[in-house]
This record gives sequence, structure tokens and C-alpha cells, in this order.
Amino acid sequence: MSSFVSLRPNAPMTQPPYDVPAYGSSHKRHPMQKPVSLPHTVTETSGPGFSPERFPPTADLSVVNGKPALGERIVVAGTVTDEDGRPVRDAMIEIWQANASGRYQHPGDQHDAPLDANFRGAGRVFTDGAGRYRFVTVKPGAYPWRNHHNAWRPNHVHLSFFGAGFATRLITQMYFPGDPLLALDPIFNSVPDAASRERLIARFDVDATVPEWALGYRFDVVLRGQTATPMENA
Repeated sequence: MSSFVSLRPNAPMTQPPYDVPAYGSSHKRHPMQKPVSLPHTVTETSGPGFSPERFPPTADLSVVNGKPALGERIVVAGTVTDEDGRPVRDAMIEIWQANASGRYQHPGDQHDAPLDANFRGAGRVFTDGAGRYRFVTVKPGAYPWRNHHNAWRPNHVHLSFFGAGFATRLITQMYFPGDPLLALDPIFNSVPDAASRERLIARFDVDATVPEWALGYRFDVVLRGQTATPMENA
């Protein structure tokens, strides 16, 4: 008997729509015409090969040249699985975020918060044979983003997941429990289903916490199916 399991599509309302009225940038970025299906060639489905040898990991964003970044050091750990709970092995995960003051290490960010020369701003890790990943960073700060009057983004970390090639890239954001800005954030609230939004919030994990060094947070990611982690479409 075949063990093949057909793909179960995402449940309605669990993923953000392309156009979100409260999220201003989505108006100009979302498709205006019906999507056209383009067959993938070998180039899109099998390359480039992502491996630690070709793309060396940077699993600690909180230190540069032995000097620690400012802010609250944290550990983020979790698993990446498919819809049936099977581990996604050897997946490359890109990480980028603002520093503890709420500023990105990017020339396009002109927020007048201080930069931190000892914070990397971006990193890269790979899942192991059980689909597990782990990285060290500092808790990002909130920052203004001019989407509406007095708009501030909640504390968040961007995560990008690569499969066998560029065509299998998914992007999401990880938020933190208890953040009062979540209720006001159009991007977080672009996911219509409340239970799905909760899957974007990491949870405190005492087992991931390192005594006298860093608090731990757990963020498990499901890449498809009825309980998939919401991914960015807009």
C-alpha cells in the first residue's frame, strides 16, 4: 500500500490575504490580475543547493568580534515540520530583525534610534535531522512605521525558510507573548483567524533558557496544511 498522503490545502482564513485595507503597503504590492500558473523547471525546483558548507551558519546575532550587543539576550529554538508532523530536515533558515532599540542594520532605516555595532542584524541556521533549529539574538525593539497615525510595529523577528530552491521559499514573522502592540498591528492582524495568529507568537520556554545568561523562546513552524504557520503574501 502506498504511504503517499495528498496535500491538504490551508484552511480558509488562516493565511493573510494579498490586499489588507489597514496595511497600506499591500495596496500597491498585491496582484491586480488573476494569478497565472507557471510550470517550474529544474532550475527553480532543485537549485541552488543550500548547505552549511556553501552557506556557513551564523547562529549568534548577539555578538560581533567577541563584543556583546546591547539589549536582552534571548535563545530562540523550535522545530520545522510538514502538515503530518514529519521533520523538515536540512532546511536553511534566514533571520533578520531590528536591534534592541528598534532599528535595522540597513541604510534604508532612518529611524533616529541608535545603531549597535555589536549586533549583527541578520543570521542563518539549518534544521537538523529532527527538524530542530536554534539561534541566539537580542530581543528586538518596537519601531514607528508610518502606516497610520502613531503606528508602531510590535517586537518581531523575520524568518525565511528555504526548501530545495528559490521557488520553495516561505517568509513569516515571530512575535512575543504579552506584547500590547499586537492588538493594534495591521500586519499581525492581517491573518483573519485568531487561532492562526496565535501560531505567530513564540512562547517562553524554560528548557531553552540558559541559566544566568539568556531567556528561551520556542517557535515551532508548520510549513503547510490545516495548521500551517501563517506566511507573508503581501
